Amino acid sequence: MHADHPMLAKIRKLLAKAENDATTPEEAELYTARAARLIADYGIDQALLAADLPESDVVGDRVVRLDAPYARDKAELLSAVGMRLRCRAVHMTERTPEGTRFAVHLFGHESDLARADLLFTSLLMQASTWLSRAPVPGRENKAAFRRSWLAGFRLAISRRLEDSERRAESKAADQAQRQGRSVGLVLADRSVEVDQVLHDTYPRLGKARARQLSGSGMTGGWAAGQRADLGGERLHTQEPEALPGV
Repeated sequence: MHADHPMLAKIRKLLAKAENDATTPEEAELYTARAARLIADYGIDQALLAADLPESDVVGDRVVRLDAPYARDKAELLSAVGMRLRCRAVHMTERTPEGTRFAVHLFGHESDLARADLLFTSLLMQASTWLSRAPVPGRENKAAFRRSWLAGFRLAISRRLEDSERRAESKAADQAQRQGRSVGLVLADRSVEVDQVLHDTYPRLGKARARQLSGSGMTGGWAAGQRADLGGERLHTQEPEALPGV
C-alpha cells in the first residue's frame, strides 16, 4: 500500500477522529465503520487496476513470527484477517527448548498483504489494551479466560471484515457491469493465482485441527471486536504492544 494514496489518507483521518478522547462512542462507531468500508473499497480498486496492469500487484508472501504470550492466538487472528482480505495463511510451528514458536506464512497479492498487515498490527494493539482491562472471573484460569476472549475478538473481527468486503464487492460489481466487466471473475482469478503459489510452496499441506477452549471470555472478546478500529494511524508511529501475560 502506498503511503500517499488518497484513500489511505482519508482512512487515517477518520480513525484519528475515532480515537480522539473527545469523540463519543456513537461518533467513533460511525468513523470506524466508514474506515472499514474504505479499506474494502481500496482492495477492490487495486484488484481492478491489476486486471489491466498485472505487474502493478503481483502475488507475494511473507512470514510473520508471533511472540509470546498467546502466540498461537495471535496467529489465528492474523490468519482470520488475512483470509477475509483475500490472502491465504499457513500456520508454522517450531519446537525449541524454550517452547513452541508460532509463525504464519501469508500468501496474497501485495495490496492485500499490505491491508492484512495494517489491520493486524492495529488490532493486536487494541486487543492488548482491552484484554488487560477485562476482569477474570473469580476462580477461573486466567490463561483460559484470555484465550477464549481472544477467540471471541477474532470471530467478531472476521464477521465485520466479511461484511465490509462483501458490500464493497457488490457495489463495485454494479459499476463494473455497466462497463462490461465482472468483478467476481477478477477476484476469482486472483484467488486462483494465490492458491497456485501456496500449492507450489506447500504441495502436501494438511488441515489444521480446531482447538477446544474452556474459558468464559468469548462474549467479552466478541463485544470488543465489534468496537475495534479496522486500522489505525498510530501504526506509523508505534510498535505493537505485547498482550498481557498469563
